Amino acid sequence: MNTYEVRPDTPPTLPHQAVRGFVPALEGMRGLAALGVLLTHVAFQTGAVSTPVLGRIWGRFDLAVAVFFALSGFLLWRPHAAAARGFGTASPVGRYFLHRAVRILPAYWVVVGVVLTFLPSAGDGWRVWASNLGLVQVFVPLTLTDGLTQMWSLSVEVAFYLVLPLLAFALVRLRGPAARLRIPVLLTAIVLSLGWGFVPVPTPDGIHADNWLPGYLPWFGAGMVLAELVMLPEGPVHRFVRRRGPMTAIALVAFGLACTDLAGPEGLQRAQPWQYMVKIVLGAVLAFGLLAPLVFGAGGHPSPTRPRAVWSLSSPLALAVGRWSYGLFIWHLLVLSIVFPVFGILPFDGSFVFVLFVTVILSLAVASASYALVEEPARVALARWEARQPRVRSATRARQAAPPPSSCRSDTIRRR
Repeated sequence: MNTYEVRPDTPPTLPHQAVRGFVPALEGMRGLAALGVLLTHVAFQTGAVSTPVLGRIWGRFDLAVAVFFALSGFLLWRPHAAAARGFGTASPVGRYFLHRAVRILPAYWVVVGVVLTFLPSAGDGWRVWASNLGLVQVFVPLTLTDGLTQMWSLSVEVAFYLVLPLLAFALVRLRGPAARLRIPVLLTAIVLSLGWGFVPVPTPDGIHADNWLPGYLPWFGAGMVLAELVMLPEGPVHRFVRRRGPMTAIALVAFGLACTDLAGPEGLQRAQPWQYMVKIVLGAVLAFGLLAPLVFGAGGHPSPTRPRAVWSLSSPLALAVGRWSYGLFIWHLLVLSIVFPVFGILPFDGSFVFVLFVTVILSLAVASASYALVEEPARVALARWEARQPRVRSATRARQAAPPPSSCRSDTIRRR
């Protein structure tokens, strides 16, 4: 069993991957989540959601968004959880915002331009353009338009990006010995946010406050709690959440319950506040149950050794789909809108399997092109620009010169 020795006279030790490392299986899971979002949209637009039993299952694949949000919560909160325990420092706020903007905006703006220019049903007018380009369509009536309706979740995610430094600042005093309070504080905030659906927020027609960030904080919070757990010494919780069997069972039970009226009625009918709350809880449980075994792997804290199920998510194909997942998410509704007329299929009139197959293939092709032509060049351009900045160069040299955290083995965790 791996444990980690913490002494005041020596630097804290933890596997380097737990602080900054890339977890391949999470990339594969991101790809699966993107395919889940695509599946539920195809099911809706082909009418497959009206099929008895299976229709509720296809429709509830919208919980793939919970996995997306939890992944963001884990990966973006991890540096702050590490810094609170002396395992490194988080990026400066300006650099963090710049990296988020370069990751999200270039490809997104291309999609918005293409959709609003060439898709007749997408609408027109400066309000539609401005709202979508600014990712504020969940706040402006009648601007969540055809070909871009999935972007409500991207708007929520970007809101989380903006709020995250404030959340980190709110917990800045919970460092060192006080870091033990970080998980209880996060859990308290998650529980409080579950009441968002009951808050009578006045909104104009066509705008619903349950599409705003406060309602989805539990989904991000599931990943944030996971990021805090990664930084803790080995304990009973770690031994449980790394067990793929029980955690997968928990995720499946959560998904099954979400397919009932507990998580809201069928189709696009508005859920009651209590049903909205139940769906949010089940989505958080689902996301945590799917991600935790991948993060902790077979041996506790992240390591290169993975159980067989994780290896499949780390395969070259899974990693490729994960790499293209953002493009898959932002382009697939435009591709789907083209598939129907090209193949002479009427919307909401069946052909679910065929439309799904064609949409997946074409969307992957477009997503790979988006990655190669827009996303990766933007990332490389940013890296080159940063390499020319003196402050960034000196910070990089300092990080490279500092010895990385290393693991140690002990039968007990000693604090003196």
